[in-house]
Amino acid sequence: MRNHKSLVLSILTVLFLTVSGSAPLFAAEGHAAAAMHLPPLWLVIPFVLLLLMIATGPLFYSRFWEHNYPRVSLGLASVVAVYYGFMMDHGWHVLEHTLEEYLSFIALVSSLFVVSGGILIRIERRGTPLVNGMLLAFGAVLANLIGTTGASMLLIRPFMRMNAGRLKPFHVVFFIFIVSNIGGGLTPIGDPPLFLGFLKGVPFFWVISKVWLPWLLTVICLVSVFMLLDARAERSEGAEKSAERGISIIGKTNFVYLGVIIVSVFLDPAVISGFPSLQELFHLPLGIRELIMFGVAIAAYRTANPDALGGNEFNFEPIKEVAFLFVGIFATMIPALELIGAYAATHAAEFSVTTFYWMTGALSGVLDNAPTYLNFFAGALGKFGLDMTDPQHVMEFASGTASPIEGDVQSGVYLMAISIASVFFGAMTYIGNAPNFMVKNIAAQSGVNVPDFLEYVYKYSVPLLIPVFGLLWFLFFNY
Repeated sequence: MRNHKSLVLSILTVLFLTVSGSAPLFAAEGHAAAAMHLPPLWLVIPFVLLLLMIATGPLFYSRFWEHNYPRVSLGLASVVAVYYGFMMDHGWHVLEHTLEEYLSFIALVSSLFVVSGGILIRIERRGTPLVNGMLLAFGAVLANLIGTTGASMLLIRPFMRMNAGRLKPFHVVFFIFIVSNIGGGLTPIGDPPLFLGFLKGVPFFWVISKVWLPWLLTVICLVSVFMLLDARAERSEGAEKSAERGISIIGKTNFVYLGVIIVSVFLDPAVISGFPSLQELFHLPLGIRELIMFGVAIAAYRTANPDALGGNEFNFEPIKEVAFLFVGIFATMIPALELIGAYAATHAAEFSVTTFYWMTGALSGVLDNAPTYLNFFAGALGKFGLDMTDPQHVMEFASGTASPIEGDVQSGVYLMAISIASVFFGAMTYIGNAPNFMVKNIAAQSGVNVPDFLEYVYKYSVPLLIPVFGLLWFLFFNY
């Protein structure tokens, strides 16, 4: 039965969690014991404060922010780390797990950043609405093969060079929408949440078999809107079109490094049975996969073609900012994720497909979408009486089983909703997905007029993405 009230419920629930906290809800429903193991509500303040400073710092106190954002990020992270380390029973375990996740994250994005910086792609053709639209569509497909981070780092510089002299803020914004986020929604390689689902037991080709139609519809909608905006900008400029044609690539050997990184993603005990885990053997916070990625980054930089680095104006500032800000985000969002995870686990039976879709999406826009995906995935499995720790249960859930409450709704629809929302809604803010911030920083360093955090949200993501996401909900998840 379709439940239109679920949309309102999901939005109100997210707002309630943010403003009031979820512990009273647990107690009210007999979950007081579980709530005792949760962090206090006030510990979410460092995360909220960091988000506010990321949003307002470059706009209102740019000089202070530019020189002190590492200290701010590390300082707020320390507040949460100290509390968890000394005040929470499970604190050290949580901090260790978060450190492992952060090192895995920074190993991937930094290695892809360095390797792509050594590949200079020159497309000898001026950007037109059609050419730009084709490049964005190609980037969306490529993101499923080398990840959203890999596709973003490989294509953002050629995209900017093609449009030199006519770049507008919307060019960068739509690149983030399509290449850095939504494009990677078809395969486990594309985006971290889908890869985690694969590690838990979701078949590799399940996503593309179920999500291809919503993905295609979304990409077509956004590319079409982009081309209309680009055509209007071209008419106002009256720019001449270049007669030059052709593509040249400097630093082709770096594609070998890129292949090594993609292959190393699968070097995980959960994928390859018996594969050694340095975390278990030596209690290290990183594994063989991360060591390979860091090694590739060093080797790629030391052997990079100087012409490629120079042509790309390569420097480490964008990845430096990502590294410092995300260490703060990873640490400060621990309490928020635990509260949200507990709420999802105890209230999943009440959630409809609509609620799962909008709540997963809303939270993936401001939190790390990977743990958000896992929290709601676990909640949806629990609603069907299944356990995420059992790969057979996960496969059964993905293949489709009738809901014990809503007999006409298959479990696969829930997984579709969670998968799409966790990936697509990452485009809602700069912190929704790692490449968002990196693309913004690379563009800003090149002198492009990029929107600040708040402008990105109110001027672009809300008016452009929410209608599209609303259409997806109406067509596919209106239950």
